[in-house]
Amino acid sequence: MKNLLYNLIKITFANFALPLRTLRLITFLLASTATFAQQSISLEKAIELAKTNNIDLKIADKEIEKQTLLKKAAFQPDPLQVQYQGGQFNSADFDHNVSVQQFFPLGNITKANRQLQEELAKLAEKRKALSSYELEKAVTLAYYQYLYGVSIQKLNSELNEIYTKFLKNAELRFKTGESGNIEVISAKAKVKEIETQKAQLQYDLAIYQKQLQFFVQTDENIIPDETVSLKFQFTESQNTKAEVLMTDFYQQQISVYQKEAGTFKALRTPKVGLGYFAQTINTESLFQGFTAGLQIPLFGGVNTTKAKAAEISISQSEMALNKNKIILNLQKEELQNNFQKQQKNLEYYQNEGQQYANQIIETAQKSYANGDMSYWSYISFLNQAIDIKKQYAEATHSYNQSAIELQFPTIKNN
Repeated sequence: MKNLLYNLIKITFANFALPLRTLRLITFLLASTATFAQQSISLEKAIELAKTNNIDLKIADKEIEKQTLLKKAAFQPDPLQVQYQGGQFNSADFDHNVSVQQFFPLGNITKANRQLQEELAKLAEKRKALSSYELEKAVTLAYYQYLYGVSIQKLNSELNEIYTKFLKNAELRFKTGESGNIEVISAKAKVKEIETQKAQLQYDLAIYQKQLQFFVQTDENIIPDETVSLKFQFTESQNTKAEVLMTDFYQQQISVYQKEAGTFKALRTPKVGLGYFAQTINTESLFQGFTAGLQIPLFGGVNTTKAKAAEISISQSEMALNKNKIILNLQKEELQNNFQKQQKNLEYYQNEGQQYANQIIETAQKSYANGDMSYWSYISFLNQAIDIKKQYAEATHSYNQSAIELQFPTIKNN
């Protein structure tokens, strides 16, 4: 893009006699390039893109696909046994024997395997839902972090305008002999400080933008819609999404362990085998026959132990669910208290503080311009108003963070 801009500018300056239509085309190309550089999107669109592009969610989709595919492996017969025997096992002649045998599972083992795999596929879906929830929270925090940076940038521009006007008044008063040079020097220093802060804020915004882009995981240079209100629109509900997701995850985990225990119990049933053989006797062929047999797990204690271990895992998941419900409720109470504190603080700046700041700046500027206020008094009032404006922006940012945390409390799934 930089090279394109450079080339277009070079063409413009090298050809003063370009027709008006060509100049219009160049202007259109410049505008198109600038528009392509940054794409403004809503929070909803950012979340949608993140859920579409996020690699972790794509990996979760593959896990669901894998577990669903494994349902086809529910029927698990033993490997086909093929055996050849050659030698003097019938007489002094060298005879041959070829046998084939296959064992098949009996009982509910195939059904148990299929049910277990179905529950594992559902568990993968629950894990993806948790990841999607955390991603939505991360995108929302990054989105409003950027908007906070924009609000600070706007405040910086407002301060620059105020102090630039102050500098003009100070220079005028110095020329007329109404004040000393200290006012001019102080005003110039403040304007320079604000300009330096402006450059730093540009870097901050670039960092915030990359944080959002990281979660959305796109090559496009996206930025939040700056027309969106800085204040996050919090929606409160009795049964939070976090509690539903957490409960669903642990209950599904319990279902997996239940089916796992059932699978180990089913492994204690015998297997039936069918076979076929063909052989020679005294080198004469072909003599054939069939075989049938059972595989009986005489030492089935291993599967019994594994089934009991799975039942213990069920109890562990039940206890983990109860523990994390308590943790989530305590967390919500803490977040609710912090939210109400931040909300009350923000209401002051919305209803009173912001108006006071504007009134202080307007009155101080008029009084100082008319000579009714000393330089030091003017600076004192100006700093007070600016501090109120900064605190208003910070109060909004703190409110947003507390509101987002309350709407998306952290889920423990271990």
